[in-house]
Amino acid sequence: MPLRRRPVDLLFVVFFVINLCFVTYIVDIEQLMIADPAHFTQPLWPPAPLLDLIHWYGDTYDPLLMARPPWWKATIWIDVLLFGPFYLAAVYAFVRRRTWIRVPALVWSGMMLSNVLIILMEERYGPHATPDFGFVLAVNLPWLLMPVAMIIRMRKEPW
Repeated sequence: MPLRRRPVDLLFVVFFVINLCFVTYIVDIEQLMIADPAHFTQPLWPPAPLLDLIHWYGDTYDPLLMARPPWWKATIWIDVLLFGPFYLAAVYAFVRRRTWIRVPALVWSGMMLSNVLIILMEERYGPHATPDFGFVLAVNLPWLLMPVAMIIRMRKEPW
């Protein structure tokens, strides 16, 4: 069955592509390239307009993104080194209906849920709490819902 006739799988593929192309290798790379967003030289990557967008979001809604404590950077390294390659493999696996993605997808789901829940607790109650938790929660909701949907999707047989 082609991907266009599998709307749930298509949703996962779109989510993975957005994460691969924007979140992991633009937003997260910015976090690693720029230690102090208040004082930096423009890096080669990501482009200045995207840096401006990331910093505007951080300054307006997400002080944690701008503070970059060590534990936060650890989650960014996990995203860049583990999740990025997973997204690439998952796009291929979902398009081609490869069952070997099941275990990596379940591992990703557990790790993503853990990371996002920890981040949201900091966003709500930590020293870098957001001034608009409802908005930040809404922005982060896909990273809570997609792992749950993935767990449900991966329990189904056959692929």
